[in-house]
Amino acid sequence: MAKVLCVLYDDPTDGYPTACARDDLPRIDSYPDGQSAPTPRGTDFTPGHLLGSVSGELGLRAFLESRGHTLVVTSDKDGADSVFGRELADADVVVSQPFWPAYLTAERLAAAKNLKLAVTAGIGSDHVDLDAAIAHGVTVAEVTYCNSISVAEHVVMMTLSLVRDYLPAHRVAREGGWHIADCVARSYDLEGMHVGTVAAGRIGIAVLRRLAPFDVTLHYTDRHRLPAALEEELGLVFHESAADMVPHCDVVTVNAPLHPETEHLFDADLLATMKRGAYLINTARARIVDQDAVRHALESGRLAGYAGDVWYPQPAPPDHPWRTMPHHGMTPHISGSSLSAQARYAAGTREILECWLDGTPIRDAYLIVSGGALAGTGAHSYAVQTRS
Repeated sequence: MAKVLCVLYDDPTDGYPTACARDDLPRIDSYPDGQSAPTPRGTDFTPGHLLGSVSGELGLRAFLESRGHTLVVTSDKDGADSVFGRELADADVVVSQPFWPAYLTAERLAAAKNLKLAVTAGIGSDHVDLDAAIAHGVTVAEVTYCNSISVAEHVVMMTLSLVRDYLPAHRVAREGGWHIADCVARSYDLEGMHVGTVAAGRIGIAVLRRLAPFDVTLHYTDRHRLPAALEEELGLVFHESAADMVPHCDVVTVNAPLHPETEHLFDADLLATMKRGAYLINTARARIVDQDAVRHALESGRLAGYAGDVWYPQPAPPDHPWRTMPHHGMTPHISGSSLSAQARYAAGTREILECWLDGTPIRDAYLIVSGGALAGTGAHSYAVQTRS
């Protein structure tokens, strides 16, 4: 029998909800690339419920315990004395989320002698040391595409919020004010701007498609150039590198995985080449940008705004400098954890577990590492020598 160790974020501060804001969710059967949404053989949860927190348990307990397996769920993940640290020693499977990552470092993977499978309930497995997973024969899988559109919507929301300077204006309304000049002193139209994405995978393409109706000029850079027909359809301008692209853009959105090629890509030197007053949106990974360089760029006016929901470390400490830097629109890591997305990544996690427990193949699209090598989506998205 298997021991499944599941690390999820805490329940709401006022307790696990007894009711939902909506009665149902739209049914999503397939994704824009034709891949089907998760297809587990069964589910034990109600779509639209809070599944990603500790009490939600991703809807896994009844399924696993009915088969005689053990499920341990915790939010206590940091340090050797944490519940995660203690329980990892004999765990067969670890399930974690990018929003509340249980970092599977090389040291932890070496100590986890029974570990065979690491599942990301969501997308983005850089909290796992992939080199070490390869060395130790641990399969790494994630629920590819389950929340890509959720993140893309978040990017569009943050883009408009920064350009229109929505958050300060909303604060004026909440605080009883009505000084129009204060609200519009940094507010612009997105129309006519040049918007670029670093990486044009599932999320990047979804962002481009959603921004095209705003009558902007769209730019992108990616390791894999898009088909000419898609470039023509969306009027895309291709650039060989981020360094080539960013000087042309009023808005830059980062939608790339974290690996050695992208770590600290947006350092002081690259930020200095951006238009004065450009906006940077990063819902990918915090370490793709240099933390201090972003703060200095906002303070100097090089950047007019920065928004994202990815931090390092996660959760971010109360004194994290990004909490108090000017003209930011940061959120906790929530872009891919809407209740709609949770229904998909919970179902996808169950699908992966069903396959692994039954000895049937896991979808190739879900695989990051398998058989001692990068596989599936991992082979497409990650460089050979990745790091946690």
